[in-house]
Amino acid sequence: MGSRIRVRRVYDTPSPDDGFRVLVDRVWPRGLSKQDAHLDEWAKDVAPSAELRVWYRHDPARFDEFRQRYAAELAEPGKLEAVSRLRTRAESGPLTLLTATRELNLSQAAILAELLTKA
Repeated sequence: MGSRIRVRRVYDTPSPDDGFRVLVDRVWPRGLSKQDAHLDEWAKDVAPSAELRVWYRHDPARFDEFRQRYAAELAEPGKLEAVSRLRTRAESGPLTLLTATRELNLSQAAILAELLTKA
């Protein structure tokens, strides 16, 4: 894939290199106005289910299993279409996946970025 997919915190100052900015959290980030978020899209449809999010609780010991469960959720018909839409968007230019999570490498955004770069 020719374009770049980035993962950033939604609270970080937007960069001109961000391209299309997509929030991939199910819940709106605390303390952030919609105007200050500078989003192009809020893709709730690719966020982990509420049940999975509550189970995971960003516990590093659960990350590998979270990755597997989240990938399985993304393979479901409705979510598969949303992933395909983001993949198409990434092919046309830079795509930045945004999350409120502090630990980016342990987030659903990181997993989604990996999946989007695979054919």
